[in-house]
Amino acid sequence: MVIEMEDFFQVGLITSTHGLKGEVKVFPTTDDVKRFKRLKEVILDTGKERIDLEVESAKFFKQFVILKFKGIDHIDDVEKYRKASLYVTRKNAVRLNRDEYFVADLIGLKVQDEDGTEIGVLRDVMETGANDVYIIDLNDGRELLLPAIKQCVLEVNVEAGFMKIHILEGLLDGES
Repeated sequence: MVIEMEDFFQVGLITSTHGLKGEVKVFPTTDDVKRFKRLKEVILDTGKERIDLEVESAKFFKQFVILKFKGIDHIDDVEKYRKASLYVTRKNAVRLNRDEYFVADLIGLKVQDEDGTEIGVLRDVMETGANDVYIIDLNDGRELLLPAIKQCVLEVNVEAGFMKIHILEGLLDGES
C-alpha cells in the first residue's frame, strides 16, 4: 500500500495584525525562515475556508515574519485572519536535498529491520538540536526512539511506504 502524500505544508500561523496597512505578524512553522523572502503565494486556512493569497512583501522582526498580501491594504481586512494557518502547496514547498524528507511524508511509514522484517510504524518525528528522532511504534507494543542518523536509518522509500533501520545496541535495553 502506498501512502498518500500530503499536498499542503504549514509554513506559519498569523498571530496578529501589524500596523494599519494590512500587514500581519506570522509565527513561522518552517525550518527555513528565509523561505518567506522567496514565497510568492500562500493558502490561508481560516478553519472554514481556504483562501489563495499573493505575497506582496516579507520582512523579519525578532522571531516573526511580517507579511503583506496583495490587495489587502487595511487592518480591518486582515483582523479576521488572526490565528489562521498559512500553507504552501507541495509544488511551492522548499526544495529538499538528497536524504531530506518532509515529516508529513515520513509519518505512517512501515518500519523494517535490516532483514526486511516489518517491526513497526513511524508515528512521529521529534526535532532536537543535533538530529531528528523518529518515534516508532513497534509491533510488540513498545516505543522506539531512533536517532535519524546514517548508522540507524539504512533506507527510506517514501513511494513504497517503508524505511529500513538498524537498531544500535542499547536503544531497546531496559524496556519491557
